[in-house]
Amino acid sequence: MTREDLQNSDARKASEMIMDAIVTQKLAPSQKVSENIFSDMFGISRTISRNLIERLIAKQFLVSVSPRVTVVAPLTLLDIKQNFTLRKVLLPAIFALTAANVDFEKMKRINKEIEELQPIKDDDAALNLLKKNKELNLIFCENAGYPLMIDWARQLEDTAMRIYWLYLKTQKRFPYSSDQQGMTIEVMKSDEPNRIRTVIHDILTQTEERILNTIFSNEQFYTQDLTV
Repeated sequence: MTREDLQNSDARKASEMIMDAIVTQKLAPSQKVSENIFSDMFGISRTISRNLIERLIAKQFLVSVSPRVTVVAPLTLLDIKQNFTLRKVLLPAIFALTAANVDFEKMKRINKEIEELQPIKDDDAALNLLKKNKELNLIFCENAGYPLMIDWARQLEDTAMRIYWLYLKTQKRFPYSSDQQGMTIEVMKSDEPNRIRTVIHDILTQTEERILNTIFSNEQFYTQDLTV
């Protein structure tokens, strides 16, 4: 492995650690971050820290509020509504486009792994469940043939993980039911674009309502930033 390969590998691992911390709120919404904070917290070089800060600002997971101050992007009700609105536009179209080329055996395997991680016992299991769900959703996007579309889907899924974390921590269960997961697989097998778009849109709508009801019924979320 070349020095460049090692550097790229280190950067990928560091990026995953930082995103995990943002999702689990070890780096809380609106918390100040810096090269030094990332270096100390994750044991990475300042160069890698600086590059990742720039990348995460571009993806809107960090926000530069002044030349000297960068914070973790806030997480608000508007962010939730915006994320689900965009996902309800993009994901049904992607799923309908790629249904004929989906690896259903891989889907079933990941879906089974998701089921085995429940009920959720601790934060590590919760994070692993979210990662498995992201992997499952991105399977549907792999064969879209549009790299920019896949990048959008990946960014929406990363933000969705932040949102789902709120639900997991308060409800101790996944916002998608096993019936919904099974329905997704079955409708994808049908390879009927209109039906796929309708079912996926309905599932996302139901999940959004479930998460919003949880937020509105928990006083701990009566703040600008949704933290647990």
